[in-house]
Amino acid sequence: MTGAAYFAGPLPRILAHRGLALHAPENSIEAFRAALGAGATHLETDVRATADGVAVLVHDPEVGGRPVAGLSLAQLRQALPEVCTLSEALAAVPDAPFNIDVKAAGAAEPAARSVLAAHSPGRVLITSFSAARRRAALRRLPGAATSASAEGVALMVAGVRLRQPALVALAARGVQALQIPERALGTDLVTPWTLREVRRAGAEVHVWVVNDPVRMRELVARGADGVVTDRADLARDALR
Repeated sequence: MTGAAYFAGPLPRILAHRGLALHAPENSIEAFRAALGAGATHLETDVRATADGVAVLVHDPEVGGRPVAGLSLAQLRQALPEVCTLSEALAAVPDAPFNIDVKAAGAAEPAARSVLAAHSPGRVLITSFSAARRRAALRRLPGAATSASAEGVALMVAGVRLRQPALVALAARGVQALQIPERALGTDLVTPWTLREVRRAGAEVHVWVVNDPVRMRELVARGADGVVTDRADLARDALR
């Protein structure tokens, strides 16, 4: 099964957005451990690649005005001492499922290489706003799960607006999850009808980024399978 370990746990899923960065830098091992300790079921992170081809967990394209892609790992660590590589993160929390957002084309191959080296395709989900980046990583990762890119979300918006199940099913084709905002282009995407059609197509729905516990409960009550949140600590109490 694709993503067997990623989807093994009970619903709802609590995806810690860059970990839990209340007392640790985001995308750091400390933030990931804090998120798991606070009740997160999954860890969400961003991957870029250094000039020497190392997959690193950095959200922004530049650090200190210099492109991450133009720095070696040693140079990046001088500018950002807390930076973590994907390999280090996978080793530090070996049982945690990871949601990996490929932020740059050059990061696809290093990210896949790190996942394979950790023998972890089954516990990762690969995503990206860019379908090309997402597919480039997936080609190297048989057994990994994936979610829709921007084009899939656009199809979902069209399906909801036109109330066309076929478009929603098309958005979910070939993916195991649709990770979506609550609203896009003025359209409420998290309706009971939408969630029912996505589930019928065989995919889960994870809503991002939700930090209000009341809203988390409302979305899960509607049928969302999980939330991506900066506050895994609040989500645990809200959803368990």
